[in-house]
Amino acid sequence: MVTGIPEGRRVVITGIGVVAPGGIGRKQYRELLTSGRTATRTISLFDASPFRSRVAAECDFDPLSAGLSRRQIRQWDRTTQFAVVAGKEALEDSGILGQSNPHRTGVMMGTACGSTMSLDSEYALVSDEGKSWLVDEFHGSPYLYDYFVPSSMAAELAWITDAQGPVGVVSTGCTSGIDVLGHAADLIREGHADVITAGASDAAISPITVACFDAIKATSAHNDSPETASRPFDRTRNGFVLGEGCAVFVLEELEHARRRDAHVYAELSGHASRCNAYSMTGLSDEGLEMSDAITAAMDMSRFNPGDIDYVNAHGSSTKQNDRHETSALKRSLGHHAYRTPVSSIKSMIGHSLGAIGALETAACALAVEHSVIPPTANLHEPDPECDLDYVPLVARERTVDTVLSVASGFGGFQSALVLNKPERRMA
Repeated sequence: MVTGIPEGRRVVITGIGVVAPGGIGRKQYRELLTSGRTATRTISLFDASPFRSRVAAECDFDPLSAGLSRRQIRQWDRTTQFAVVAGKEALEDSGILGQSNPHRTGVMMGTACGSTMSLDSEYALVSDEGKSWLVDEFHGSPYLYDYFVPSSMAAELAWITDAQGPVGVVSTGCTSGIDVLGHAADLIREGHADVITAGASDAAISPITVACFDAIKATSAHNDSPETASRPFDRTRNGFVLGEGCAVFVLEELEHARRRDAHVYAELSGHASRCNAYSMTGLSDEGLEMSDAITAAMDMSRFNPGDIDYVNAHGSSTKQNDRHETSALKRSLGHHAYRTPVSSIKSMIGHSLGAIGALETAACALAVEHSVIPPTANLHEPDPECDLDYVPLVARERTVDTVLSVASGFGGFQSALVLNKPERRMA
């Protein structure tokens, strides 16, 4: 038994809200994932013709139809709009409003890029598309403060939930979505809160973001086939597809949830993070740091490699990552790695940076709920160096009691999270 694990207080998911490519809401999200359809397409949010990579996974998001007011649309960046819409769905799903002590209620949100779209457009406006060094503040938005401070989206959700407990933002790049859920769960386990609305949001499909990834050739140039551009673990993969979206959860102390007879999707029983501490983009061939994070998360949850029914992979569709992750799973799961289904939903919804870990956690919770593993789309020519069971093309019906989700990010960040049915784990 691992020492240092908090005893008694356990954390469960009682509400889920989603804004994702291919549909708004958890029902539409699940339908997309289980169908194996892809939501990647040619970029439409701006003219991407000058760029090397011109494909992305955009959300078909109409803020008015989603219930936001015109003032909120003007004031909030797309990232915050996603967070509020997904947050409201999660809160409604859980039925928690009015059922918790405000002083024992918190909000934690994750993001990699914050209000990138608004900041990019504001710079273009006040600098005359970068032609003028002297910007004219008269033309600037009165909401620049909200754009510059990522915590503004956490504040908006705090006001909706009357959360007077811990409120904050976690930003660790592409692992933010897992890291923020782990941090929120720790706050509940340690007794700082009973309920935390937690998730991650990013809407960074903008010229500056596309240009940055173009510069290092990290994104896919399969522009002639946008629907199949994201190809995790496939021999023909050549980079990830940029995405956007948000997933928000109501995390709740288990006994608090039981007292109000709340529906429980899954328990969040373990999480861990590591860093290779030597490269912004480089990864070790052996997958050491990711393997360590996986092992630590399983130790915290008190599950063994043979207990894992499904692995939701980071599976970014880059040459380096997919080999690195395959090695890490073999190191941490041993011979069980070959027996455990592994899939990457980035093949369908792209890579939404800081938000993707939360969206993948939503996919994991829904897999536990409905006993269906989402597939890896576009996997037609398996890479011989990626030789695990990646659930190609078609969803798989299977009892899913325990799930491992993995994330990897620039800066050397590696994170892992374990979800399970509460009855699978003794207190």
